[in-house]
Amino acid sequence: MTGVSGAGRWPGVDVLEAQTVVVGDLADAHDEVDGLPFAVELPERGTHAAGVGRAAARLVEMPTEIGPHGWKLADRPGADLARAQALAREDLDALAVAAHGYAGPLVVPALGPLTLAARLYLARGDRVLTDPGAVRDLADSAGAGLAEHVAAVRRTVPGAEVTVLLHEPLLAQVVAGVLPTFSGFAMSGGGAMRPVRGPVAAERLGGVLDPVRAAGAVRVVVHGGASWTALRVVREARADAAALEVGGLDERAWEHVAETVEAGLGLWAQVPPPATSQCAGDDVVGQADALTRPWRSVGLPVAGLGDVVVLAPRVPDGTSPDDARGALAGTVRCARIVAERAQR
Repeated sequence: MTGVSGAGRWPGVDVLEAQTVVVGDLADAHDEVDGLPFAVELPERGTHAAGVGRAAARLVEMPTEIGPHGWKLADRPGADLARAQALAREDLDALAVAAHGYAGPLVVPALGPLTLAARLYLARGDRVLTDPGAVRDLADSAGAGLAEHVAAVRRTVPGAEVTVLLHEPLLAQVVAGVLPTFSGFAMSGGGAMRPVRGPVAAERLGGVLDPVRAAGAVRVVVHGGASWTALRVVREARADAAALEVGGLDERAWEHVAETVEAGLGLWAQVPPPATSQCAGDDVVGQADALTRPWRSVGLPVAGLGDVVVLAPRVPDGTSPDDARGALAGTVRCARIVAERAQR
């Protein structure tokens, strides 16, 4: 059955209200589609609650703090780490209340190790990604920390079947070696950081996937952002599914998506925001077309759309909680159209 979920990000600062809305709305999205509630992330609460801060708070035996340019490794735990960890506990408490008595799929988003390495700074120096040994240690620490988090979520919601949605929006750039160094000095020519070769990147991802599965996650999905070039690494890392923003993919990209699906991986398709008109409202049919038309054009079986999970569009800055809830409801309608087309 076609699934529907979200990537994690949600507007506002009231985590209990947000989590209650998401669990309630998606748990009730039954019949034609399979609703997959997700743990919310509220970055409007500040840098301690945003993606890097949340990931930094989970690292095991690698303390972090906020430096002049953002989160960095630290010599010892301090106030920044304590604040991020306190917010993480608040999130778990909210999930416990919102999902009390719930049994079923639950998506837990997290920042992946390679994107984290590209955004986190060494204690004294450039980004962690510039140091291969530090990248390896960071991936190991992130895997152990995320495994602990999965175990905590399963204790908080005993009936949850946890899927980890690992966000790696910079994976393609990391492998291509096109991310600039902070200093601007060349490491591999042109002022860019050295590329992390595909097999090494897959190994680093695998260093997170394995302990997360051992902690009880039923599947791990790697979200490569908008770039199809990350798909090979996702396959080599032995992820259960690949997630992509499908709105901007061309025919060549969809051929690689088809290869990934035919290799046995699931597809989590993050659809674009709907076109909107004053008379007709949101065009959820157009949203569905962004997935189903290219799916058919590359020769994938229509029935396979029944195995796809449709992800709500990314939440832009400035979105209100009411608008985000409306967008999520629109994505449920979009997923129902995809499910209908899977049966034709």
